[in-house]
Amino acid sequence: MTLARALSGLMLGFAILLTACVPEAGRSAGGGRHTEALIIETDAGPVRFQVEIADDDVERAQGLMFRERLADDAGMLFEFEKPVNASFWMRNVAISLDIIFIGVDGRILNIEDHAAPYSESSILAAGLTRGVLEIGAGRAEALGVRPGHLVRHPFFQPE
Repeated sequence: MTLARALSGLMLGFAILLTACVPEAGRSAGGGRHTEALIIETDAGPVRFQVEIADDDVERAQGLMFRERLADDAGMLFEFEKPVNASFWMRNVAISLDIIFIGVDGRILNIEDHAAPYSESSILAAGLTRGVLEIGAGRAEALGVRPGHLVRHPFFQPE
């Protein structure tokens, strides 16, 4: 093997290593997924969030694990292609969250306020769920978000 070939192979390996360290396209440099706007229609008016999308098994399993903070207007939307009887837990989640279960019609079914960090207790939806929104603990109450309110996001639009 010539020196030029060895250096070329070394440079290729280095480029692959650097690529693995660069955030994926569509993801933020902070390690989060790309975000989309989500609006909840409350009695006091619309409330806006920028949500990361978890729409496959790997992303849903990871969720907000190991995060140390979540901005007041941020969240994560877990999307399910078919309605499910959703059950969540807080294993490896370091921050307290409000977990909002959203029905097939885009309306909020129930809310688990201040879900305890690291808890392995099951948190259940009150019915068939198409999506689950996780936001910072206490935000739902502070913003007047309640069961029955409509969630506006392209995922919940009729096809």
